[in-house]
Amino acid sequence: MKRVLALAAALIAFLPLGIATGRAETLIAAMSNHQIQITSNYTGSQLTVFGLVERDGRSVSRGDPYDIVVTVRGPRRMLLVRQKERVGPIWINGTQRRFPDNPVFLLVATNRPISEMMSEDTARRDRIGLVNAERPTQVWLDDSTMTLFRESLVRIMQGKGLYAYERRGVTFLSNALFSAPIEVPATAPTGSYTVDVVLYAGGVPLARQQTNFEVIKTGAEQRLASGAYDWAWLYGLATVLLALFLGWGSSVVFRRD
Repeated sequence: MKRVLALAAALIAFLPLGIATGRAETLIAAMSNHQIQITSNYTGSQLTVFGLVERDGRSVSRGDPYDIVVTVRGPRRMLLVRQKERVGPIWINGTQRRFPDNPVFLLVATNRPISEMMSEDTARRDRIGLVNAERPTQVWLDDSTMTLFRESLVRIMQGKGLYAYERRGVTFLSNALFSAPIEVPATAPTGSYTVDVVLYAGGVPLARQQTNFEVIKTGAEQRLASGAYDWAWLYGLATVLLALFLGWGSSVVFRRD
């Protein structure tokens, strides 16, 4: 009985030390702006993520440098990828894969290439990188065929400017202070965006912080969008009447007597 009590006392005494060691670094992140407004002359926007790494003064310095991974995910939609198959002289849509609840916008920014920060297995496990960001945790759901379609999805969305990887997108302004600009193109959809910031050292995650921003329509664009949604029949009727009016006006202007 005395041995059990002594062992319990030793564990209780060691527990705070373990917690303090595991939480040696604290990550603080903030956005330069939490809202992007779409107006008639909107051509895209840029936000900046600022962060600070706070260290416990009692902890010793680490031998490996700090690494930062910023992952921005936009509104989620159902995305469909089809594979072209050749049948004789023509190409048709063949095998397809659906990606439910997948972000339409995805940006990954790091202070150096991911391959220099961690191993490929670690990146896959922690879901770091464009291909790995939405990889399912269940291995059986992500076979070689699904991986091929996932890579094709990333390539297609990169061509549209909605997916991007910035391997030097995070800049350390000092040993603890960093910033990361986020380019939001004009084609980015409206909705809520999440920003995940993860601190690494030697390929090991030390701290994580999440923030967000939103893209909204404002002014005449918002009134038109709200009107089309709230009064769909009236919006459709006005569109038909406007098309008839423009057609009649064109016939009058360009009429040959």
